Amino acid sequence: MEQEAKILVVDDEERIRRLLKMYLERENYEVEDAENGEIALEMALKEDYDLILLDIMMPGIDGIEVCQELRKTKATPIIMLTAKGEEANRVQGFEVGTDDYIVKPFSPREVVLRVKALLRRSSSTKFLQTNTGSKDILVFPHLTIDNDAHRVTVEGTEINLTPKEYELLHYLALSPDKVFSREQLLKDVWNYDFFGDLRTVDTHVKRLREKLNRVSPDAASMISTVWGVGYKFEAVKG
Repeated sequence: MEQEAKILVVDDEERIRRLLKMYLERENYEVEDAENGEIALEMALKEDYDLILLDIMMPGIDGIEVCQELRKTKATPIIMLTAKGEEANRVQGFEVGTDDYIVKPFSPREVVLRVKALLRRSSSTKFLQTNTGSKDILVFPHLTIDNDAHRVTVEGTEINLTPKEYELLHYLALSPDKVFSREQLLKDVWNYDFFGDLRTVDTHVKRLREKLNRVSPDAASMISTVWGVGYKFEAVKG
């Protein structure tokens, strides 16, 4: 069940760590915390957390760097905690692979709701992966998307995607050959009142293609760039 998820809370303010830990433990989540980026990165690489709440502004290694390093090897869902005046940092956070952000000061109850929502969407949430007999499946040459299990397989090999990478792929694949502008993708895939840099979309498409390409260049080429407009998913090439 979702309540058994293991969460890492990272913030240099002890008061915030204690508050978040208290509210999350009330929901029966298992919660660990880290007071800086160095400790957080070490813990996140060693342990398999279901979700990380990560403050952007920390001394030493900040949240952006932690996310960037983590994304080299893991798709752990990440929610960034940001101060109100850090719009540029939030854009940067999305570009390096964060899945959502929450602006400080925040309501602890909002954090719990965002955590639950992201865990439901997460490709690495255990209870989602145990679903069987799924009927919500998109099957294409080279690529299969099992939406009930949030699982993507390429040529029979499961691909480890972040929740946002998964949502982007699934959204495009639901409407084969339809061209979506970057603005439309930002609105529909990044839908938490986020009006950010269009490069966010380009970065996620690039990362998604790279992951698919490691297994099948044919699968990667299904995500097609329409120059001057945006992107589309080509179900049949040529």
